[in-house]
Amino acid sequence: MDHTTIDATVIDDGRRKDTMTSWTASFIAADSDLGSAPILRRAVTIDAGHGAIRSATLDVSALGVVEAWLGGSRVSDHLLEPGWTSYEWRIRVASHDVLAHLSAVAPGTETVLALVIGNGWAAGRLAWGGGRSWYTDERAGFAELRVTFRVTFEDGHVQTVGTDTDWQALSSAITTDELYDGQDIDARLRDGSFLQPGEVTVPSVDGHEGRTVGVHTVDIGSRQLVADTVPPVRPLAEIAPVEVWTSPSGVPLIDFGVNLVGWIRLTASGAAGTVLTLRHAEVLEHDELGTRPLRTAKATDHCTLSGGPSPDTFEPRFTFHGFRYASVDGWPGTLDELRAAVVAVQVGSDLTRTGTFASSHDLLNTFHDNVVRGMQGNFLSVPTDCPQRDERLGWTGDIAAFAPTASYLFDTRAFLGDWLRDVWLEQQHADGIIPFVVPDVLKYSPAEDFKDPDATAIWSDAGVWVPWTLYQAYGDSAVLEDQLESMMAHLRRIRDHLSPQGLWDTVFQFGDWLDPDAPPEDAAAAKADPGVVATACAFRSATLVAQAARVTGHEAEATEAEELATGLQAAFRQHYVTDGRIRSDCTTVYALAIVFGILSPDDEAAAGDRLAELVEASGHRISTGFAGTPFITDALTQTGHLDDAYQLLLQTECPSWLYPVTMGATTVWERWDSLLPDGSINPGQMTSFNHYALGAVADWMHRVVGGLAPLTPGYESVLIAPQPGGGLTWAATSLDTVHGHVALRWELVDGELLVRATVPDGVTAVVRLPGLPEQRVGGGTHELRAPAAVPAG
Repeated sequence: MDHTTIDATVIDDGRRKDTMTSWTASFIAADSDLGSAPILRRAVTIDAGHGAIRSATLDVSALGVVEAWLGGSRVSDHLLEPGWTSYEWRIRVASHDVLAHLSAVAPGTETVLALVIGNGWAAGRLAWGGGRSWYTDERAGFAELRVTFRVTFEDGHVQTVGTDTDWQALSSAITTDELYDGQDIDARLRDGSFLQPGEVTVPSVDGHEGRTVGVHTVDIGSRQLVADTVPPVRPLAEIAPVEVWTSPSGVPLIDFGVNLVGWIRLTASGAAGTVLTLRHAEVLEHDELGTRPLRTAKATDHCTLSGGPSPDTFEPRFTFHGFRYASVDGWPGTLDELRAAVVAVQVGSDLTRTGTFASSHDLLNTFHDNVVRGMQGNFLSVPTDCPQRDERLGWTGDIAAFAPTASYLFDTRAFLGDWLRDVWLEQQHADGIIPFVVPDVLKYSPAEDFKDPDATAIWSDAGVWVPWTLYQAYGDSAVLEDQLESMMAHLRRIRDHLSPQGLWDTVFQFGDWLDPDAPPEDAAAAKADPGVVATACAFRSATLVAQAARVTGHEAEATEAEELATGLQAAFRQHYVTDGRIRSDCTTVYALAIVFGILSPDDEAAAGDRLAELVEASGHRISTGFAGTPFITDALTQTGHLDDAYQLLLQTECPSWLYPVTMGATTVWERWDSLLPDGSINPGQMTSFNHYALGAVADWMHRVVGGLAPLTPGYESVLIAPQPGGGLTWAATSLDTVHGHVALRWELVDGELLVRATVPDGVTAVVRLPGLPEQRVGGGTHELRAPAAVPAG
């Protein structure tokens, strides 16, 4: 029998430390295909004669996803464990306290430990190329139960039970399960005997051969098992329908009121064999589900009724959908009965909320709510681009743009810190290239899209920008130390691909992806010159790596990064800038050059004026894509054009941040016009209604509109500097920092700016208010007044 004894790396509050964790269990799989999600099971006899149980821990993992049961009930409400990592090199092991599950089990008696194994990311299909099982040929489960008894001597007696060839496998009622396509559950096949001691019986229905088979061990090779320390995926909310009606095609439709990520729990009675078909979509088109944006993802669950005396309850926990609307074909009752029978279960990684924002502008508040909801749906094991179509991948460009907003709204230290480990693992096996997605499944996909990638601006820059964001948000330099090799490898990859002129314009670039002026079928056809975008981003990355190296005491690396930054800056100024005008003369190139500090002071002033001219010429409608959008309001503010920034932020005509809100959006869209003004779906083949990247402007809202920003990493000292505008009469923001709770509210009253600020003990706040000298305040609540500038409306 194969055994696994491995070193595990544990992340504790964002700081990595090496410890030894040993497991003696093996990964096991069913000896033959059971035609369903397999149940791996064994009876466990609790040792007698060793006193009462002091503690009990169950560690579980899977090649696939696992749901553990002990003593007849689920071990926890965690979902899709162990989550998605770069499975070629590491697999998480989740640990559960199961003392309560064993409290009623008398010593010497049996209970049952069972694992239900779904396909998940490791064994299911991923990406749009149609392939599957990129990480394993068979789904396998892993478990180790450790029971410690109370005895008189120090260590106590420990009973250990792990997965091995003494287990058995049996078929389940889950006849199919795929993350993209959905889950089929046949209630006629349910049998509770797998949860009970004694002989196992398996029902057989309509040609489905219920059976029990043996198991074999699965060699995981050199993959490392690591203790799971990231927030688990859990149910976050239950959402009742707001409306149920019949579509023109005659199928019952349900509106849950918000675009969410999860599934529908349904309870129904009816004749045995009745199949209920649940389809999901984010929007309606022509009064039917708008499913075209799903591409090949079926997003469909099937529930087959048992016909038993009690209603059947279905909950497809081995899949997830992005949806606001659903149809239920085959429903045997009335619409009122359907409304009472369903609830949407919203799921996501259970991150702690840390930041808030509100203002006097209702549409802006809704937009901020949409940013939060979109992040919750896309922070599901990895930071994904979208949760609904045949993609749901860890696109690096999206999190590069959104990380500052994410790390204000929620505590992302463990979540993003763990994801960065996979960034470095992928990079080490790709000649230093940070891939477009992490974990990088595209390297296996038969699709021709993005084959043989190289480092690319913004997307690959995530390997620098994200750790720097975590350092700024939480003040712990360990993330910089952990990632410095990765950051330097990225810089060296850039350096090796510079042109003879010293510009980063020699490889494929996404550029200003999804420029609103690009045609629907060509998202890369932006106004901004891709070389200008890439060279500016390379300069920013080199500058940040130099700072990171100095923070962590790596002087040679700091010097290397500084030399690269100096060369990039000189080349940019020489080849791209003429009298303050930047090649391609569009908003994105000016925004990046200003915020990244690559221009001379005179050129920066001229660039700011030109940026404002272009923004005004566009009617204060958005003209930037992925590259420029996170930075354009900062560039305007930094160069003295605050009113233009506010007009851009509060614009409601398409394209704008608030246009989707006027169209009923409850999450941030991928395209500025994912839904056209006539209510039809954008004709492009890439349209998502839940993409957080363009919500990155919320970071500017927190810092400039709300007025709260860090002066030193981790908010050990803070800046209180609200800049009212746009006709807003008040705004409020707050943040739970590592040093305590900071809160700020400002209001315009009778020609005065009234500010109330709460600062934690031990934190210094620098206050900058219009018309007043800068001042410093310490811990406590402070009431401040200043003359109010006339807000732009």
